[in-house]
Amino acid sequence: MRAFIAVGTNLGDRWAHLALAARGLAAAPRTALVAASRVFETAPLGPPQPRYLNAVLEVETGLTPRGLLGVTQAIEAQAHRRRDQRWGARTLDLDLLLCGDLEVRERGLTVPHPGLPARRFVLAPLAQLAPDRPVPGTGCTVAELLAALPPWDLAEVGLYPRS
Repeated sequence: MRAFIAVGTNLGDRWAHLALAARGLAAAPRTALVAASRVFETAPLGPPQPRYLNAVLEVETGLTPRGLLGVTQAIEAQAHRRRDQRWGARTLDLDLLLCGDLEVRERGLTVPHPGLPARRFVLAPLAQLAPDRPVPGTGCTVAELLAALPPWDLAEVGLYPRS
């Protein structure tokens, strides 16, 4: 199954956290890292906090969405992710955006990610990897969702680090 994972970080060594996410996903069982978007620096949502680095990773996996969620949460834990405040600052945030053509609505897991259609900072890097990919439940492609959004404070700042 082809899956797309949003990566965000705004605390500590942000570039090292991005690299940790890529290494962790590449090392996951039955999972291969296929591609990475460019990295964007973006304004935060929520309370006042530092700016984010955001990107999207594409993986091919034999894991279920719940299994992939477990992998992403383990990688976040390696980065000492804390969940003290909703939309608060974080060392590393990994969100499952799309898992094949699946729609999943379970406790603690919703795919496609419920915020996907409204978040330019996620759609812009996702559009670099899969602009024509339909987003289940929306009737739109990634590019169409992105085109429908108002501007947001984001800028490309570099290639995704691999190590």
